[in-house]
Amino acid sequence: MTPRPLAKAISHEERPDAPGARCYSRLDIPALRALCVRSLASLYQEKEKLFSRRMILSEGGFHREGPSWEQTIIALLGLQRLAESGGVHPFDTVAIRDSIFRDTNWVTSLGELGLLTWFTAESAPERLEKLFSKFDFEKALEIYADGREASTQGLAWFLSGIAHARLAGSAALPDLTDVVVDAYHLLEDNQSECGIFGHAGRRRLPERAFYNRFGTFADQIHAIYALTVFARAFQIEEPLVSALACANSIRALQGEMGQWWFLYDKRTCRVINRYPVLSSHQDGTAPLGLLALGETTGRTFHDSISKGLSWIAGANELKDDLRNLDRGFIWDSIGSRRPVTEYSQTAFSLLRISRALRTESLEIRCEARPGHFGWLLYALDRFCAPNTARVARATAGD
Repeated sequence: MTPRPLAKAISHEERPDAPGARCYSRLDIPALRALCVRSLASLYQEKEKLFSRRMILSEGGFHREGPSWEQTIIALLGLQRLAESGGVHPFDTVAIRDSIFRDTNWVTSLGELGLLTWFTAESAPERLEKLFSKFDFEKALEIYADGREASTQGLAWFLSGIAHARLAGSAALPDLTDVVVDAYHLLEDNQSECGIFGHAGRRRLPERAFYNRFGTFADQIHAIYALTVFARAFQIEEPLVSALACANSIRALQGEMGQWWFLYDKRTCRVINRYPVLSSHQDGTAPLGLLALGETTGRTFHDSISKGLSWIAGANELKDDLRNLDRGFIWDSIGSRRPVTEYSQTAFSLLRISRALRTESLEIRCEARPGHFGWLLYALDRFCAPNTARVARATAGD
């Protein structure tokens, strides 16, 4: 790939608003961040110095699952972004960070390696040299299963990690040109002409047809972010064309109430399965990818982001606010009451049979994950000035 001036071929007819000039939708963004801090406090495991994988509310009360290094890293990325803008939180992030680096045997996939690299570049760039010496980045696409399968999200996180390391200006960054170009080409191969990404490119039969053809919203948005930060780090414009193609497709397919649907068909460029609609997509990863792309290309996705955020606040199918202030959480999603309904929706979509789910067949899923709140803090924190006092009150449980 020959470097060319970044985004010269990208149209700039739509200019994004200046940072801080606009808060999206009816939501009070500082209050939303405050709720995130309060939620993370409930998900933190002091003994392990890690965050839980998730918490579930059932008839018997709350059940908190064991720790997750991946979820902890995403939470820390958000908390760091909050602190950089003047926000406060009750966590000893240095101790939590040390628990991440103390034992990295939890890294068992290409995506996890990319996420760890991303986190290291942003929170402890002085540790990058040790990280690059410990892991074989040049052979990572062959070592890890998601690399061999050309998993879209795995490739996206790997590209994002290396790009952030390059943006950090670390002298410890080795020459990873070959593996970076290979990862980029594998990611591109997963994308169709209409811009939609499949879930993976090299799955074995009989899974191959499904995973090659269909991709989740997470696949789309993490690919958009990876291509954007990759283009910025290496000063090349081609990845932005792919990122814009995907962003324009998912924006065209967004629901009337701002829903970022669950599963897409890259062959027909249609939504194949709508549910569950995840809160973490609505207020976290969608802003993450689309805001980064907008900043880099000069395009604006404000209306789509705003609609997605309003969905959280009650402008949704159930007309119910997913922010539960009493419990101190933003609930995980709206989905079918019975999982079989979601699978049947996929089958009907493949047969091009229109079968909309009735409202009574949907429910709010009362779960919470640290990664949701981490992505929200990371994506939105720079766009509206934080209200420090309000964050402090939320942390105290007011």
